[in-house]
Amino acid sequence: MSRQIHDLFIIGGGINGCGIARDAIGRGYTVALAEMNDFASGTSSGATKLIHGGLRYLEHYEFRLVRESLMEREVLWAMAPHIIWPMRFVLPYHKGGIRPAWLIRVGLFLYDHLGGRKLLPPTAVLDMRRDPAAKPLKALFTKAFEYSDGWVDDARMVVLNARDAADRGALIMPRTKVVSARRENGLWSIETIDTVSGQANSFQARMLVNAAGPWVDHVIRAAFGQNEAHHVRLVQGSHIVVKKKFNDPRAYFFQNPDNRIIFAIPYEQDFTLIGTTDRDYSADPKDVKISEEETAYLCNAASEYFKEPVRQEDIVWTYSAVRPLFDDGASKAQEATRDYVLKIEGEGESAPLLNVFGGKLTTYRRLSEHALEKIAAAIGAKGAPWTAKSHLPGGDFAATGYEAEVAKLRGRYPFLADRHARRLVRRYGTKASVLLGRATNTEDLGRCFGGDLYEAEVRYLIDHEWARRADDVLWRRTKDGLRLTKEQAALLEEYMAARPAQMAG
Repeated sequence: MSRQIHDLFIIGGGINGCGIARDAIGRGYTVALAEMNDFASGTSSGATKLIHGGLRYLEHYEFRLVRESLMEREVLWAMAPHIIWPMRFVLPYHKGGIRPAWLIRVGLFLYDHLGGRKLLPPTAVLDMRRDPAAKPLKALFTKAFEYSDGWVDDARMVVLNARDAADRGALIMPRTKVVSARRENGLWSIETIDTVSGQANSFQARMLVNAAGPWVDHVIRAAFGQNEAHHVRLVQGSHIVVKKKFNDPRAYFFQNPDNRIIFAIPYEQDFTLIGTTDRDYSADPKDVKISEEETAYLCNAASEYFKEPVRQEDIVWTYSAVRPLFDDGASKAQEATRDYVLKIEGEGESAPLLNVFGGKLTTYRRLSEHALEKIAAAIGAKGAPWTAKSHLPGGDFAATGYEAEVAKLRGRYPFLADRHARRLVRRYGTKASVLLGRATNTEDLGRCFGGDLYEAEVRYLIDHEWARRADDVLWRRTKDGLRLTKEQAALLEEYMAARPAQMAG
C-alpha cells in the first residue's frame, strides 16, 4: 500500500486526465494518476486531430466554447510547436449549397475576431478558377473561403502532458485499473491492479478526479454504486486514411447535403485523412470500430467533391473513437454540445469527487484550469495558473521556428536524411537530440524496423514515454504503422517484449 496521502487521485489517462495532472502538480498538489490501458488509447487518439475554434459550433450558438477554443489555438501552438502547427482550410462554395454565402461570411468574420488571433492569417476568398486548391476538385466551384486553424498530433499531446507531470513529481501509472474507490475516514481509499503484472496496490487521496472519458459513467456506477448514473452521450466518430489525394498543403472542409461536414486533410506526408462521422453509440467503447455504413458514407461524401472518387480499396487504415459528450438532450448526435461540464460531488465535505464530462483537444488546458478552480475550492488552493506560458517537453522553441530546429538537428547530425530529420523534430522537438544521443552515423541508431524507425527511437519511447507494445509505438507515439508490414510489426513486438524500460515513469 502507498503510504503517501495524495491530494489528488485521477482516473483516466486521456487528454483531460493528463492535463489536470500536469496543471495540478505544477501548482504544488501531490498527484497520482491511473490509466487502465496505454495513454490516449481511447477518445484522445481518435479525433480528427485539429486544434480548432469549431466553426460549425457557431450554428448551435456555442459562442463561449468557440471563443475559448479560438483563443487557445495560438496558446497551444506556442506551447508545443513540434506537434501543433497552423493549417489553412478551404471551404468550397457553390450557389444552392447547404449554407448561403452570407452565413459563411458572418461565421468566418466571427471566427477571425472572437479569439484574439495574432499569428494565424485571416480568412480569404479564393477564385477557384485560378487557385491551385481547385485542382483535385470537380469543376463545380468558382469560389471558396479559406480560413486558419491548427493541426495536432493528438496522442503525442497526451503522452507529453503525462511525461511533464511525471517529471514534476506526479505518480503516473499506465496499465493500472482502478477496481474500487470508497470514502473512508475522510479520505478516498483506492484499490488498483496492474493489468500487465496483476499486482494489486492501494492508495489514499484527499480528492478523486474521474476523467475516464467514455467510461466516466461506468466509473461512477462501478466504483461508487450509483447505478442510475447517466451523464454522457456516447457518439461514435470514424475516420478513413487513404492514399494521398492531393499535393496542396491545405485541408478541405466539405459540406454534405445532410447538413453534416467532413474534412479531407493532408496526413503523414503520403496520405489523406477523411472524417468524421457522428452517430450515437451504445456498446462498450473498447469495441468501437468503423462500420460498413460509415465507410461508405465517408467515401461517398468525399467523392461528391473530388474529381477522382474515393474508393474503399484506397483505404489504408481506419480508426474510430467514442466521444463522451455531455448529455444535453440534443436530438441529433452532431448537435450535442462539445463543451465540457465539471461537477463536484460531496462539495463542502471530506473526500470530494470531481467528475469531468465532455471536452475536446483544443480546450483541454482551459478545462484543466477550470478543474483546478473547483479543486482549490474543495480542498484548498495551491499555486496559481501557470500553463499558458509553458512548454510541453520538446516544445521549447519559437512557434514559427520549426525550420530552424530542423536545420539545427541536421547540423548536429549531418547523416540524417532531410525527411527523417523533419519527422524527428515533428515528434520530439528539442528532445530529438536526446533520442539520437552521440550517434555519428545511421548504424549508431541500431536496428531498423522499417521506414526510418530505428532501435534508438524505440528505446527512447520505451524508456521515456511508457511504450510497452508495438501498437503503442506504431499507432500512438508515432504513425509508423502506416508504413510497416505485418512482419515488421511482429519483429518490433518481439524486440519490445525482450527489453524492459530502463527509466522509471
